[in-house]
Formats: sequence, structure tokens, C-alpha cells
Amino acid sequence: MAVENGELAGLHEQLKDRLGRRGLLRAAAGVGALTAAASVAGQGPASAAPSSGPHVSYPGQILQPGKGPVHGRHYLRADADEVRWGYVPSLGSDPVLRMRSGETLTVDTLSHEGLLEDQGRDPLAYFRSQGVPADRVLKDAVSVARDYDRTARNFDVDGPHVVIGPVAVEGAEPGDVLKVEPLSLLPRVPYGVISSRHGKGALARRADGSAPDGITAAEVMPPMADDGRASGDPEKYGNVSVFTPVERGSHGAQAVLPLGRKAKVRFPLAPHMGMMGVAFADAGSPTDPLLNSIPPTLGGGNIDIRHLGEDSAFYLPVFAEGALFYMGDPHFAMGNGEAALTALEGSLRATFRLTVCKPGSGDAPSVAYRYPFGETKDTWIPVGLSDPDGSASGNLGDLDVAMRRAVVNALDFLQDDLGMDRATAYAYLSAAADFEVSQVVDRTTGVHGMISKSHFRG
Repeated sequence: MAVENGELAGLHEQLKDRLGRRGLLRAAAGVGALTAAASVAGQGPASAAPSSGPHVSYPGQILQPGKGPVHGRHYLRADADEVRWGYVPSLGSDPVLRMRSGETLTVDTLSHEGLLEDQGRDPLAYFRSQGVPADRVLKDAVSVARDYDRTARNFDVDGPHVVIGPVAVEGAEPGDVLKVEPLSLLPRVPYGVISSRHGKGALARRADGSAPDGITAAEVMPPMADDGRASGDPEKYGNVSVFTPVERGSHGAQAVLPLGRKAKVRFPLAPHMGMMGVAFADAGSPTDPLLNSIPPTLGGGNIDIRHLGEDSAFYLPVFAEGALFYMGDPHFAMGNGEAALTALEGSLRATFRLTVCKPGSGDAPSVAYRYPFGETKDTWIPVGLSDPDGSASGNLGDLDVAMRRAVVNALDFLQDDLGMDRATAYAYLSAAADFEVSQVVDRTTGVHGMISKSHFRG
């Protein structure tokens, strides 16, 4: 459901001005820079943290649907009759909202953790079992788990993600780029969940039950291949979900996990959207694997790059009229690689600015007209995927393939956008750029490069 938020138009315009970005290449010359996000009404700024990550205020206020601050001109809720659970929109999907290029959109994104079948498909009962009072469980989580057609979901086949959209952006046409800027990412609740399921993760068994190369059977982590799946009951699969509270710390909001009998380990929140994408594939069957929410594609989707939080931009090639933008898989924090399957999953109220970039305008990196590309205020992020056509090419998870594509995309950017000799650019990447594993768990694996803008400022 979309509503206009006229009463907050003034705040929206202030945010738009303060969060304005200059051109990509002007930033390289040291002229342009991203600005910090404005403080959220009702939530004071967090204390300065020693790290360079985002400063996140403790979410003392529960952001139930329609309650609390909304920064965008448009507002979308995760209503059970409008979300896609486990699948992304196709090229022919009807939009749930239409907006103009350059406008802002606030979305109550919803984590799938606590809603899934292996957790009982009852978030009220699941989170209450973890000590969460009923009034601090999100109402839209309860609604989606209760009202979404149970016969329409297959836990062992469908993706887990609660997908919202698509949103049509006026003027977007195939061959353009959609620039997605996360302006604000507010935790809706002070808790999240980290899970390992479906026999996935870096240390999961092969399908035949054997240990993967490089480790022994004793080193394989659960869930095991013989975890009861023949029973057909997801609650008996041996999956692992770790409830993770968020507490107010001396350096802002921190996630807390147990360490031994009395001690605790704490780490800062770094909210970002695991899934930001545009329609890429034609519609097939209702459960077409090419539309499954798990593997990322050339249209983005479940890209899982932890750097794409506030003060970032994600550029997506457009394949459909209106672009048909969708989002999901909100994260409170994630390590590169996402080794155990999920990040610290937690629901976010996310505000985006969506802008159409036309070929030849210079408003987007040239690579982005054919491949997803990221940017922060300090870094350009060329992306490589092992199988960007999704299931069409077999969902190969070869990290070597993803690495090669990330390097080629980095070379194309350095040569075509910054004018660097290609052989020199190849040497530069080896000496001064970092390549990080985005994730190893989404069927199609990812590697992204980190190219520092400061190296190109003369």
C-alpha cells in the first residue's frame, strides 16, 4: 500500500538538500562528496565510534507500520497481499507504486527471520520465546506469516526473502541505469537473528553428504545432510538460528552474542539492504527458479554487499519499462563472505532516492549500463558474479569466475571512465585495490572490488 506523506514534505526537502551528491567523476577530482545523513526525529545521534562505519542510534522506538518518522515522499508497507515471499518481480509485473525520477521512497522492509517455517511460521510465538514482549514484535511480520498463502510456499525450494515492489520510476527504459541511493536505514526493532539452514554456508556438506574440499567430515558445520529432511517437517531439520539482541553501547547500537558462561561479544551495527534490484527475467511459472529471490543477477537483487549502506549508491542496468525496482533482505550487519548463510538479519525502515540515468549523460559509470556497480563517498565498487544469468546458466558458484568478472569490470571502469591505460590499470589493481568476497551462499557467488577515490585526486 502506498500513501503520500505531504506533512513531511519539508523534512524530505531538507534531507534531499543535505544528502545531495555530485557527479561521479567530479568526486574523483575531489570536488564532490557525500554528506552525512540527518538525525532522525525522536532518535538522537549515536556517540562517535572509533571505526569508520555508520553511527546507528539505539532503536528504542519500535517502528510499527505507519508509526514513527517517514522521510520519503512516498511510503510502502509490507502488506501480506502485496509482498512476494521468496520471488522477485518479472519484466511484466504490475508496479505497486509509480514515482518520478529523483523522488524519495520510504519502505518498511521486513526480515524473514522469525517468520520462516523452520522457526514455526509464527513470529509472535518465536520472538516471545526469546523474551521479546508481544508489543515489540512487528505487526506486519505477524500479518505476513499469518496471512500469506501457506500453500504458495515451499520451504525447501522458495527463497526466504520478503520482497517488496516493484516500483516503477517514470522515464526509465531498457538501456538506462537506475541509481539507487539509500538515504536512511533505521532499525525497526532492537533485535535480529543469524541463521544457518538448508545445508548451506562455507562449511556445509555436499549434496551426497561428503565434506567439501579442504575440510574433514568432523569440521563440517550443521545443519547436516541427514538432518531429518525426509520427514518433511522444517522444524525438525536441525537448522540453527541465533537470536541476537541489540543494546545501547558507549559507541552507539551494538549487537550482542554470548561468549562463554558470563562474557559477551559485541559488534557495531552497519545497516544495509542485502537486496536491491530491478526486474531482469521474463515471467515463467509461479516458482520459476530464474525469479527465485536467492541468486543475484545482472538486475542486482540479493547482491549482499555490506558497503551499500547510507551514503552509498547502487547503479543497476534497466531491462524493463519503469525499471521495476524492488527491495528486501534488510541487514543490521554482515561480514564479507556471509560464511554461515545469513547476516545479522533485522527489519529496517529504508528511505531511497531513485534516479534514472540516461546513456551518455555521465550520471552513471559506463559499466553500470550492463552490470551492477556500487559507490560510496570514498570508494568505487565494481561487482563480479559467478553466474549473473541466475539459473539460466546453472547457478555456478565458482568464486574464480566472480573474481575475474570483478577485475574486468574494474579495468573497464578505470579505462573508459577515468582514462587510465588498461595495462597500467591492471598493475594498479594488483598493487592498490582490494577485492573482497561479497558472499559464498547465494548459489551465484559474488566478489566486489574496492577502488579508493583518494588515489585519483591528483
